[in-house]
Amino acid sequence: MNDTPNPASPTQQPDSDLVQVALDDCSPADADTVFTVLNEYFPSDRGYDAPHQTSDTRPAVWTGVFCASHTPETVPGVLLAGSVTADLQGGPVAVNRLRAALESAFEAKVTGTVSGDQEVQTQLRLRGAERGERREEA
Repeated sequence: MNDTPNPASPTQQPDSDLVQVALDDCSPADADTVFTVLNEYFPSDRGYDAPHQTSDTRPAVWTGVFCASHTPETVPGVLLAGSVTADLQGGPVAVNRLRAALESAFEAKVTGTVSGDQEVQTQLRLRGAERGERREEA
């Protein structure tokens, strides 16, 4: 079961800049850490709502749409409690921008890539960076 993203959406951006991000195989706290990092650099439909469980069972996936119209200069390393599987889907340039930010913030390993006519899907396995700080929980 998914949590509900913020209804505000980056719909004013060109479709080629939008990247659908799906996080799974992780705790709500680690999903929140990844989304917090992405929200610092890219506008999103998620706002700053933390991922949360909507039932007694663990959600299968958390999703958000991010506008990757630029590449951040630097993203400091961030620690995670466990590992996170991140699926990125969108235009190739936008996916590469968002992927670069994730690879800068976390230890990231590409576990799969599928290219289509105008879209690409990349799966990353994220772990806490060897350098970095743990995010404070609100």
